Amino acid sequence: MNKFVKLSAVLALATAVSAPAFAAPETYVIDGSHTFPRFSYSHFGLSKQLSRFDKTSGTIVLDKEAKTGSVDIVIDTTSVDTGFPVFNGHIQGADFLDTTAFPTATFKSTKVVFKGDAPTEVQGDLTIKGVTKPVTLTVTSFVAMPHPMLQKDAIGANATTVIKRTDFNAGKYAPNVGDDVTIDIAVEAIKQ
Repeated sequence: MNKFVKLSAVLALATAVSAPAFAAPETYVIDGSHTFPRFSYSHFGLSKQLSRFDKTSGTIVLDKEAKTGSVDIVIDTTSVDTGFPVFNGHIQGADFLDTTAFPTATFKSTKVVFKGDAPTEVQGDLTIKGVTKPVTLTVTSFVAMPHPMLQKDAIGANATTVIKRTDFNAGKYAPNVGDDVTIDIAVEAIKQ
């Protein structure tokens, strides 16, 4: 009987060692001090204007083994920063973002596409001024590593997409002021 118990223990240990380890999904919280959605557009064909939002929150969930994930981001549209206070107020007005009625914009992913170990595309729903449209963010860079200062796991990425202002009821002066708006987001998030 003692040999049977030892053999059973050895087999159980061998099975445990040879079984694949399944990683659980990991949740990362957006670092608002290093996450900035930026947007650019043509201003009467004279220049490409670049502005950003200063307050962003949300979470990113990644399952590296299953190659799945989700992204849930909230942008405080009252934090728009054009570099010019008068224009900040203009962008927040009813003709554009209407931040009195819609103080946030959101992005909720429906699918994260991986190539190898890194996400390359995030498909989801963007809501601006209460209008929701599907968009695809192209991930141009992605890094997962321990944060050198916080000593916690962290991720960072850059992603981009192009939307039309008129699709979101924010099309005043289009097409003279460009209808196409390029959105670039630099994001960092810390593992919870």
